[in-house]
Amino acid sequence: MSKIIALIAGFLVMSIQPSLAQEDSGDEFVNNEMTTQESLKAPEDTISSNGEDQGIPSKATWVLVEGMIDNGLVHYIDRALAQAEERGDDVIVFELDTFGGLVDAADKIRQSILDADIRTIAFINKNAASAGALISYACDEIVMAEGASIGAATVVEGQSGEKASEKMQSYFRGIMRSTAEANGRDPRIAEAMVDESIEVEGIIEEGKLLTLSASEALEYGVADDVVDNKTGMLAKLSIEEEAIVETSESWEEATLRFIANPVVSGILMLMMMSGLYFEFQTPGFGFGGAAAAVGAAMFFAPLYIMGLAEAWEILLFALGVILLIVEIFVIPGFGVPGIIGLLLVVFSLGASLIGNVGLSFPEQTEVTRAVWTMAITLSASFGAIAMFARAMPERRAFGLLVLKDKLTETDASSDEAEYKLLLGQEGVAKSPLRPSGVVDFSGRRLDVQTLGDFIESGETVVVKQVNGHRVLVERKG
Repeated sequence: MSKIIALIAGFLVMSIQPSLAQEDSGDEFVNNEMTTQESLKAPEDTISSNGEDQGIPSKATWVLVEGMIDNGLVHYIDRALAQAEERGDDVIVFELDTFGGLVDAADKIRQSILDADIRTIAFINKNAASAGALISYACDEIVMAEGASIGAATVVEGQSGEKASEKMQSYFRGIMRSTAEANGRDPRIAEAMVDESIEVEGIIEEGKLLTLSASEALEYGVADDVVDNKTGMLAKLSIEEEAIVETSESWEEATLRFIANPVVSGILMLMMMSGLYFEFQTPGFGFGGAAAAVGAAMFFAPLYIMGLAEAWEILLFALGVILLIVEIFVIPGFGVPGIIGLLLVVFSLGASLIGNVGLSFPEQTEVTRAVWTMAITLSASFGAIAMFARAMPERRAFGLLVLKDKLTETDASSDEAEYKLLLGQEGVAKSPLRPSGVVDFSGRRLDVQTLGDFIESGETVVVKQVNGHRVLVERKG
């Protein structure tokens, strides 16, 4: 039920929800002076930033983390950690090159790394910005390549890219601070990467957001070591190359991450909405229905696998489509079933974009992202429907996908004359006529409509009017 509350009242609640982070900026911190550079140079006494004796690794896992931080990456990291612990590896190295991503996904990864029983090292090969900085801080040790950088972790809003509210900044400052403290790093430096109003004497002045180069990170105790490149990192580990297991995304994980991307999700929703519209405009199950079905499967499948969409959301979507079908084909006009069906379709799509939160209230960034995605998608859907409805019927290719509305003059004249012969004929309803349905006229099945009454299957009807190809019948008196 929390998703329902979130989508209806998310923006009202965010203004009154208390801050999730403590902003006590007066705490003193003493830097741990021993770095991984010193520890790796002395293999007999390898110590991490939290002061624990790590020893020389004999087996290691190497995990490549690049691109956007999203919920698909959470599963990849969890799998890598589980496999490393299962093999009994001594250390797992995360090679980072990312400009950030989703806050909720980065927080899940942070928690997984902090809870890991294995020694963790963040190797920043190029960039660890925003959410990437949080993941780096969660590791026991941080090693940076020459030319790499870390920082610039201000939270931004969904699709707009604008700075998020103070509530979200406060929350992210809080988790950056607590993560830094958990691994013995200066929390004030971590907070300065999120909030430009924080001044750290001798490092950053008020009004500027903190980003550190490799040498600066080493000087200020953020990084434990600096190496030339990946080769230098491998050498520092003092481990045989054959003892390192390199882990990368499987094609399934990469595909899921691609499809679950907010932009791709929006395109798939556009595909569904437009497909449903065109399917309802043409008889039978055609191109529009197939496009909508494929779009729905590709939209919900990766979200369900990654734990974002729940079964009830998929059922709500299916129920909404069924109500729309009932509204169009069974109960003409646009009444209660149609309105409820449309609301269920829109709500289920929006809710599926928000992660499973149990009984907890979703984070505002998730709600905002879902609202933005739905707003853009609905706007694009209406635009696409208007454009295609105007332009496509005149295209030759459109005639291959749907039934034509027009016949040639000769064909139309002949066909209409044949329909006129139906006047007064009797037939048997082969489906309920509510008011549309199918009637059998001596072995010839035709789509007909009643003059207003509902007629059950099996009853005898009489043709009272023929308007072109529209056959109107009534119950035989």
